[in-house]
Amino acid sequence: MIDEQTDKPKSSFWRELPILLGVAILVAVLVRAFVIQTFYIPSQSMEHTLDINDRVLVNKLVYNFRSPERGEIIVFRAPGEWHGGEEGSDFIKRVIAVGGDRVVCCDPQERLMINGHSLDEPYIFSEGGVSDPAASQEFDVTIPPGRLWMMGDHRSASGDSLEHWNRSQDIDTATIPEDAVVGRAFVLFWPFGRATWLSVPDTYDSVPGPQS
Repeated sequence: MIDEQTDKPKSSFWRELPILLGVAILVAVLVRAFVIQTFYIPSQSMEHTLDINDRVLVNKLVYNFRSPERGEIIVFRAPGEWHGGEEGSDFIKRVIAVGGDRVVCCDPQERLMINGHSLDEPYIFSEGGVSDPAASQEFDVTIPPGRLWMMGDHRSASGDSLEHWNRSQDIDTATIPEDAVVGRAFVLFWPFGRATWLSVPDTYDSVPGPQS
């Protein structure tokens, strides 16, 4: 009787290793390009929801199937007007209003109003018992279809839709197009002691749709 040789030659592993590494690298590149990417926080504009040097995971696939929604934190390619004319820099802010929404500052309690609904914003920057105001001055705008009104949680340190509205009084300059969105930040994963899901606050559940 002749014993069958069931074991592969040891050298086969080393021949296959470059292929396995190549496949792993390709998968990693595809995931980063189309599915999930990490971003770090470079500025104070989202404090203390996101602090400087925090790391977040961003879902780059979700908006292929739906539009961004109020309350979500998103990464987007900022218009040139937002940072000295250089197109393509990535910003991270919170979606406050979407196309068709009317945003007003403010109600008698100094809260933003969206489509007549007063918005409680527990995420607004607070330190030493003092919180930022919801907005630095009064305004009343309606967001064009396909565009987003973005604001940082640290209102006094955020170059966002309100700042650019105050400067230009032009709603297109103050908002971003939906096709500039890179993806939704859905988890803060670093540092581990601050790790948390970046869920949409309940206050947005009661916001009605745009009024015709």
